[in-house]
Amino acid sequence: MMFDFVPGLRLSRGFYEQAAGPALAGVPHAAALLGEGSEVLSFDTAASAGPRCGVRLLVLTAPGQAGPVRALLRRTLPPRHAGRPVTFGAGGVEVSETRAWLEARLGFDPLEPAGVLDWLATPWQRLAGTCGGEVFHDDAGLLERARQALRRYPPDVERYVLAAQWRRLAAGYGHAARCAEVGDELGAATLTAGLARDLMRLALLTRRRWPPYDRWLSGAFARLPGSAETADALAAALAAADPSLRQAHLQRAWRRVTALRERSPAAPPPSTTAAAGTGTATAAGRSSPQREAEGLAETLTTAITDPRVRALPPGGSVDQLTGSAEVLTDPARCRALTRAALGL
Repeated sequence: MMFDFVPGLRLSRGFYEQAAGPALAGVPHAAALLGEGSEVLSFDTAASAGPRCGVRLLVLTAPGQAGPVRALLRRTLPPRHAGRPVTFGAGGVEVSETRAWLEARLGFDPLEPAGVLDWLATPWQRLAGTCGGEVFHDDAGLLERARQALRRYPPDVERYVLAAQWRRLAAGYGHAARCAEVGDELGAATLTAGLARDLMRLALLTRRRWPPYDRWLSGAFARLPGSAETADALAAALAAADPSLRQAHLQRAWRRVTALRERSPAAPPPSTTAAAGTGTATAAGRSSPQREAEGLAETLTTAITDPRVRALPPGGSVDQLTGSAEVLTDPARCRALTRAALGL
């Protein structure tokens, strides 16, 4: 079936302005396109949004008002908009109380002070989908308050997560070369792909962008200013059949990502850098990327001042602890795993 593709954000905005907004006139609410789905982060295409896909809209209400607002919209909204069906529930018009929606999505209420567990147990994709998208209306300002609170980690949690990512890279860097040494090219290619994934995630975190899940990771990385050369080096490393050439391209990408730390807003304050800088500078001067990564992780860890964060084992956030979709899509499981792994 042929249809005119309209990006989901534009479709949702038009639906709110032309249909849902007028229907909700005088009713306190927030309206947005947030959550899961390629359209939230503007990665949707004609292939991902077929003509049977419904119009999406999230409507958030005051406590006790979700039921009446849902009933009002069911009575007043048209059955179709711009050729798309108007349905209710996930994948269509979703109505919920503001705090209930946030807690169900994240596992905690970001309108209240968040603890270390709250931050580390929340998957990056969930943070990306809550801070991304677009808010069309927000009477009470609660939704924008929540989104602002979620835009970046607290400084010490940020340093802890970045240190964990550098340790992952230090641990994995030499494995691809070892596979190539014994003629295991499939193993070398697989491990190189894992390193590319971790480097892209690190670059996004360093620039304070929440990494989305793998389907959109390279697309999000490509949107970073100045990422083109790093992306070219990673692509060349993945395509290279010669092991030495693969390592050369990987090192080129590695150096580009390493250089981001100096411009990172998460870099340790000058006094801390001076105190811990000797070890880092020495590590940076060595030829081994593993030692350099270990030195950067140590510098970030030394800069942590919160005793609760400093006492954590070097595991990282839930995305660094597991890749299981069954865990990462369930806030309760995310919290249980993170609590158990980090002793929180």
